[in-house]
Amino acid sequence: MTDEEVQQEAVPAPLLTLSDGTPHVVETDREYREICERVAAGTGPIALDAERASGFRYSARAYLIQLRREGTGTALIDPTRFDDLSLLHEAIGGDQWILHAASQDIPCLREVGLVPTDLFDTELAGRLLGYPRVGLATLVESILGKRLRKEHSAADWSKRPLPPPWLEYAALDVEPLAELRDVLASELVDAGKDEWARQEFEHLLDFRPNVRAEPWRRTSQLSRVRSRRALAAVRSLWQTRDAIAQNKDVTPGRIIPDSAIIEAALALPVSRRTLLALPGFKGRGAERYAMKWVNALQEARELDESALPQRSPRSDGPPTARAWAEKDPIARKRLQAAKEAFAALSEEWSTPTENLLTPDTMRRVLWTPPKTRDETALSTEVAETMRALGAREWQIELTAPLLVAAILDAES
Repeated sequence: MTDEEVQQEAVPAPLLTLSDGTPHVVETDREYREICERVAAGTGPIALDAERASGFRYSARAYLIQLRREGTGTALIDPTRFDDLSLLHEAIGGDQWILHAASQDIPCLREVGLVPTDLFDTELAGRLLGYPRVGLATLVESILGKRLRKEHSAADWSKRPLPPPWLEYAALDVEPLAELRDVLASELVDAGKDEWARQEFEHLLDFRPNVRAEPWRRTSQLSRVRSRRALAAVRSLWQTRDAIAQNKDVTPGRIIPDSAIIEAALALPVSRRTLLALPGFKGRGAERYAMKWVNALQEARELDESALPQRSPRSDGPPTARAWAEKDPIARKRLQAAKEAFAALSEEWSTPTENLLTPDTMRRVLWTPPKTRDETALSTEVAETMRALGAREWQIELTAPLLVAAILDAES
């Protein structure tokens, strides 16, 4: 590489700048109606984004919604000022939404009355195309040659008023989406993956976050807790903290950290004084609700043995992959063969294996495969099982033969 090439390579891409000037937040009914009229008069797909207050608030609601459309320009809307945004939904009509990481934004947009009927997800498109990093800033820089500012991505968007630099950051997130969508759409066609993307985007339209049966089991460092009584203490403390956090609309970790819950569950203190002496029980939340923590621990101590939680979470699915060798060696052979075949397919198509088929679907099919060993009948039943588990047709066409081969070869 020449000195000139090295110098050119070291020059950073230019920063993306706003085309509409200083952004303004829509907060009044009059401004909102005007924006809806402009959206309805615009043309082409509409770029959307939402800012939440993760790490600050309990809820996952949207505190700012950004949109951009040809003929409309860029608009920032404060959804907390309105009962819902159904008028904006009507203005968009059936036109295509452009989102980045749609599964993150669809739930909070649905809460305010915005529901897509046609969708293009730039992050998912990047994954299908095999881009190694699919964050918005990375894709914008590698594809469009522009840099996005990302310094406010973890800001408290529930703050009011929102500082002007935050508004500019938010507006820039939708500025490049239409252009990015056009390039990615063209690349999907060239790669023969446009039908894959169409099915994936259609599947996302009805996306709902998973509701965990026992969310308290997500507590950090839970593996330190061995006894069922201590697990009951974790559950009781977690539920108490969650109720407080929901009532105050703050993220639970700002009341007390997970580490405090684990320490208390292991020590099972019986008094306020001994509780507050434990690691993690410092600060306003620990002291203000000290007696609630003590009472939660008391409830766990008094539980009947039959009411204590099991050491392992309840599951309707197969065991963890590491247990397959002991529980069912043939199933382990099926899984290993499938993983090797999927790795080769992933390399061939430059698409991550988890996008070719979710690991959960693979494990469910291979742990309890259909009983028939007639290849034609087995192929049909495997495809039906995959379809029932939510696999898309392109995934079934591409990966069902690999699963069938793994089932048959493991028993030969």
